[in-house]
Amino acid sequence: MAGRKIFVSYKYADDNVENLNNSPWCNSTVRDYVDLLEGYLDSTDHIYKGESDGEDLSTYSEETIREKLRDRIYDSTLTIVMISPKMKDALKDEHSQWIPWEVSFSLKETSRRNSSGQSVVSRTNAMLAIVIPDSTGAYGYYLESRFCCSNGCIMHKTGQLFEIIRRNKFNKKVPDSRSCISGDTIWYGEASYIEAVKWADFTADPEKYISAAYDRRDRIDSFDIHKTF
Repeated sequence: MAGRKIFVSYKYADDNVENLNNSPWCNSTVRDYVDLLEGYLDSTDHIYKGESDGEDLSTYSEETIREKLRDRIYDSTLTIVMISPKMKDALKDEHSQWIPWEVSFSLKETSRRNSSGQSVVSRTNAMLAIVIPDSTGAYGYYLESRFCCSNGCIMHKTGQLFEIIRRNKFNKKVPDSRSCISGDTIWYGEASYIEAVKWADFTADPEKYISAAYDRRDRIDSFDIHKTF
């Protein structure tokens, strides 16, 4: 597969995640997982378009940061969202947090002038969510294994997500689903434009999930896309 330009959206300081360090005195953060992801992308033809560790944007004004992020997202074709236990600050309005804005801008078609003065419209990015294990190594804060419809299923706790991500979950226009006697609805296959995968599964076969995200973008009319937050 040809190299892709990939932007990563995440909550940098969330440390309620499984520790990747050998020392019990030093907790990992989501940034440590992004470092591993960036290292993988650097070892391939893919191009990492996100913020690198040590690249401090905090000294810039909010509008300058926003403009730098616009440039990077505009020049990317896939946005990966890292889902972590404390990605969302419940005490702050979602409009004042970066992840919803980054997801929204990734989903929008944006027009810019090229060097020849022609208007060029970007496509909606392919999207993928990677679920990071919590401090106990479990995923149950978002992905819960349940016994339903006389079979096993995975419940996505979408209430843990930012609204714009939640609205792009289970948004296939003609879903492959069925209802159970219990009242549960089971969805099969790819039901969401922003599909979610466990970190352990993603790292076992990254290209599988990256390719699937681009395949969904090629079938974007099959999904009810929500671009604003």
